[in-house]
Amino acid sequence: MQLKTIIDKYPSAKQFIHRLLIPKNEARPRLWVKWFVNPFVHKHGKGSKIRARTRLDTLPFNPFSLGSFATIEDFCTINNGVGHVHIGNHTLIGMGNTIIGPITIGNNVIFAQNVVASALNHEYRDINTAIQYQPILTAPIVIEDDCWIAANAVITAGVTIGKHSVVAAGAVVTKSIPPYSVAVGNPARVIKQYNFTTNEWERI
Repeated sequence: MQLKTIIDKYPSAKQFIHRLLIPKNEARPRLWVKWFVNPFVHKHGKGSKIRARTRLDTLPFNPFSLGSFATIEDFCTINNGVGHVHIGNHTLIGMGNTIIGPITIGNNVIFAQNVVASALNHEYRDINTAIQYQPILTAPIVIEDDCWIAANAVITAGVTIGKHSVVAAGAVVTKSIPPYSVAVGNPARVIKQYNFTTNEWERI
């Protein structure tokens, strides 16, 4: 049985360990976790780069991996507190992105600037309890290989973006996008798809 599974069965132990790893009311791990634990737990591929001004809110109890020759640029926030974050080979996470797991980003993916991809939502339906004290809900995001997510796009929980698709600047993706598509708008809608019979990108 995994340590995480054992800890989850004992709420008091879970709370104690959580406080050891993260200061109260914060998401960022303590420095000792960042320096002495995460480097031995999380996987960084050959030639991968995380710029100095990236905020890594990564904790040892959920996976974080960065593929070979992948780059996370400055001013990004990467958070695996409620679910894994996997970033593939040769993938670029551009400046100012916010990525909250559980999320899997494939190989050869481009995230431009200021993209938000969050697989987290807050429960709100109990009107007698402040939203911040209600449960956190998650639904995994999957970005398949070879995609381009343009600047200021928002990818919401539970969405899959199919292989070799483009999400236009400023789009808000609330539903999954099929492979070989171009999606624009808020909420995002598919306006083009690749036709393998004609070998052309065709408007829908």
